[in-house]
Amino acid sequence: EKRRELTTEGGLNIKKNKKVLKNTILKLKKNKIRVSLFVEPLLSNVELAFILGADCIEIHTGVFCNSLNKKNKKKAEIMYLKVKQCANYAKNFGLDVHAGHGLNYESVHRLSKIEAISEFNIGHFIIAESIFIGLKNSIKKFKKIINN
Repeated sequence: EKRRELTTEGGLNIKKNKKVLKNTILKLKKNKIRVSLFVEPLLSNVELAFILGADCIEIHTGVFCNSLNKKNKKKAEIMYLKVKQCANYAKNFGLDVHAGHGLNYESVHRLSKIEAISEFNIGHFIIAESIFIGLKNSIKKFKKIINN
């Protein structure tokens, strides 16, 4: 994985790669493999993920997290609402909804209020935080945040 790859800097460009994704998803589904697409929080991405046959989406939370970190409350609120809207929209299509990228205690606390999100991909932060407080404590802290 290179630092400038789309999957680390943002969600997949589903519209541009529709044909390749459709064929790849079909191959994976034939082999009974669940498919999740990493997407920017746009309703059009959610709809395309469903049309292409994905089982799940992971909403890219990077812009939301960066806004929180920079204390840009207005942008953070706008992005939170976009994530929430997309999560609920995806749930209506029967898609599982995950969220990830740039997550930390504060952002997970806020996003955990969105009931449609069933999973947070927070591995990077958990491992980094475990250097200071230990892996077990880092996991416990996240579980407490998510379950409250």
